[in-house]
Amino acid sequence: MTWRTVKALADAASPEELFWGQWQGRPSVLDEYKSYLDDRWNEGCTNAWKLWEEIVPLGYQGSYQRVRVYLRQKRASPRPVTAQPPSPRTVAGWILRRPTTLSEAEQLQLKTVLAHCPELDALTQHVRAFAVMLTERQGERLPDWLDAVRQDDLPSLHTFAAGIDRDRDAVIAGLTLPWNSGVVEGHVNRIKMLKRQMFGRAGFSLLRKRVLLA
Repeated sequence: MTWRTVKALADAASPEELFWGQWQGRPSVLDEYKSYLDDRWNEGCTNAWKLWEEIVPLGYQGSYQRVRVYLRQKRASPRPVTAQPPSPRTVAGWILRRPTTLSEAEQLQLKTVLAHCPELDALTQHVRAFAVMLTERQGERLPDWLDAVRQDDLPSLHTFAAGIDRDRDAVIAGLTLPWNSGVVEGHVNRIKMLKRQMFGRAGFSLLRKRVLLA
């Protein structure tokens, strides 16, 4: 062993101080359920076995020992041990996905996040309402959706709503009628791809032949 390794072992006051490098921040199967354990701990439930039995139906497949070790850290730590909050990208993914596709653990985590942020809770309701209009072609509900957005203090969403309002008739038609410009956009994308393949060294006549003969 190098002298640095020996010094690290000699200076460590507890085994936890040796968890560094590749071991630090290593994901665990318990991570998704720590927010639930924290809430139950704050409610006064500190029995590791009981909490393990509660998270198993939620989808937890790890061992009881992981739960016991996590709660032991909460008891021994001078500061409360809490779960690492989910990243903004993860929360955005939960909001944009269909609620029925979220697991029970993800639904529980999202509920905890929204309970701590009223603005994000309002944003989630507007996003899901717009998704219903988009997927079920309910364009007639757009005016009511715009009015509901303006009543909440969500500046970023207000900018989006203002852009829609400037071309309201076209957006309502797009959310209602079965026709769209997807085919045209596909042909435009194909022509751009052919043009890039020629690296700008061929003229229009060759591009025309490649498009027509494709």
